[in-house]
Amino acid sequence: MKSTFFQRTVITLLLGASSFAINAQEYLYETGGMAGGAFYMGDANNNAAFKNMNPAISLLFRYNVNFRTALKANLAFARITGSTENLKNVFPDNRQVTFERSVIDFGVQGEFNFFPYSDKYKYLYTKRISPYIAGGFGVSAAPGSKGGDMFFSPHISAGTGVKYKLMPRINVGAELSIRKLFGDGLDTMGDNKLLDNPYQITSGIFKNKDWYSMLVITVSYDFGLRDCNCNKDNK
Repeated sequence: MKSTFFQRTVITLLLGASSFAINAQEYLYETGGMAGGAFYMGDANNNAAFKNMNPAISLLFRYNVNFRTALKANLAFARITGSTENLKNVFPDNRQVTFERSVIDFGVQGEFNFFPYSDKYKYLYTKRISPYIAGGFGVSAAPGSKGGDMFFSPHISAGTGVKYKLMPRINVGAELSIRKLFGDGLDTMGDNKLLDNPYQITSGIFKNKDWYSMLVITVSYDFGLRDCNCNKDNK
């Protein structure tokens, strides 16, 4: 009888601690910004990461589901450029082109923290620093010159980063993310049609599509105390 009571007590405590670990995140939301650089990969840059970096800025909003997971929305503005000069690729008629565009990016991502992320609840083995991975989807738009050649495409995204709790409500971090577009017109403007499917590849939706990436520093502010049922009687 005593042994059974002891076992039930231990199981109840463990389940309670597990539930608290999942829901104990003190603040529900974060808002802030990101700033850094963006670079393009496509027909004019097949494999040179970080080539032709240009400015990128973004607003972010994050909903902290628990210590391990979060949902993030971002609205970003990035400048991208590219050139076919000095590439090993041989284009039709040996033509060379250079382009530059501004991209407006809206996306939603899910994040997974490798460590329980918080500067409190140390008995739950939380850490004030944690690497994370992210993945999601969104849309990208690039206005054309003089209102023409507007480019619009959905995208899928993936990224990795690290976040650090600098102060109880202040988070800083760094993130590298990539966007895979479902179109090949990001590097095509005006009379420049060279990079619009130059090799006529039509074997699949992932062939001959454009990419761009962003490497940014992030700063965010926590707000919105989580409603805890256990404290309602004390309000």
